[in-house]
Amino acid sequence: MKAITKVQAWTVTGGIVENATVVVDGGKIVSVQSGGAVPEGAEVIDGTGKILTPGFIDAHVHAGICEEAVPGAMNAVNEDTGAVTPSVRAVDGINPSDEAFRNALSAGITCMQILPGSANIIGGIGAILKPVGHIVDKMVVRAHSGMKAALGENPVNWQGGKGRFPSTRMGNAACMRKAIQDAFDYRDKKKRAEEKGEHFSVDQGMEHFLPVLDRTVPMRIHSHRADDICTAIRICDEFDLRYTIEHCTEGQFIADYLAEKKVRAAVGPTATSKTKEEVKNKGWETLLALKKAGVSFCLITDHPVIPIETLPVAAALAIRAGLDADTALEALTIAPARHLEVDDRMGSIEPGKDADLVLWGGDPFDVRNSPELVFVDGESAL
Repeated sequence: MKAITKVQAWTVTGGIVENATVVVDGGKIVSVQSGGAVPEGAEVIDGTGKILTPGFIDAHVHAGICEEAVPGAMNAVNEDTGAVTPSVRAVDGINPSDEAFRNALSAGITCMQILPGSANIIGGIGAILKPVGHIVDKMVVRAHSGMKAALGENPVNWQGGKGRFPSTRMGNAACMRKAIQDAFDYRDKKKRAEEKGEHFSVDQGMEHFLPVLDRTVPMRIHSHRADDICTAIRICDEFDLRYTIEHCTEGQFIADYLAEKKVRAAVGPTATSKTKEEVKNKGWETLLALKKAGVSFCLITDHPVIPIETLPVAAALAIRAGLDADTALEALTIAPARHLEVDDRMGSIEPGKDADLVLWGGDPFDVRNSPELVFVDGESAL
């Protein structure tokens, strides 16, 4: 049992608690009280003059697959054998020894979603994990966090550039529709075979699609341009699928529509150069427009596109551009937790949630500050 005392606790969902005592035990937050008593036998951590936040969450990265200092690692994130590869699992490609996990902790990031890349229309399933440990299976929070999909330039250039279908945005949409319809057809054939007691050949990729069809997990669709975002929404509405928009670079142009559709967006990486035509309108104004319209969004690095440890820097730049600090904090904590559907476990300092906490010597959005202590499941991780 630990008690962090006399700290300013930025709980996110319950405001700021001054002179707080935060008690953790068994990997969970037990209590958060102003001037609260320290339980007998608890290890005391003096938080005088310090700030305690929930651990930050990066909802869209490729850490452990695109490894630091490994030449050509960017290619490892895409199963470059076809446009539709639903059988691919992120957990099978993650190297826990990747330096990115240590770098994440150094920035106060205690959870992340690792996704396959965006070269394929259907790229495989993502995973949510905490960046502590040497065995992926023990790091995993959720091994199937959604089906990665992609629209726009990446699949057009990657697939069409190799003389494969699709080679246009129309082809992207047609390919995505066919992949989803194939999954529905598979589910129906499996059900009929089970009802008749007949043999049925299992297809692992289609099995990965079943939780998407059942609305247990969402499609997570890479889409930068406004028209691609609308295509993603159109297709998911046609098949009654849940979805998130990954990147949402031109979300400012359709913010009211995204609000109407109750879209959840992972926005970024904004702190990078405009490397292709579809991100020419990239800018911090996307966040301001989504905030004004009431769209739920979180900030992402898309590591290694920008290094994962720069996530708090991106939030600081967003604040400089006009985003209020409370929303910036939410975009690193409770918003990505909701995006990943783990907000029952993390994203705020509340009793019953995982004790993923970061102790700061000063404002986390002052880039001169870094975490003094990082706890994952109540244990020191930094």
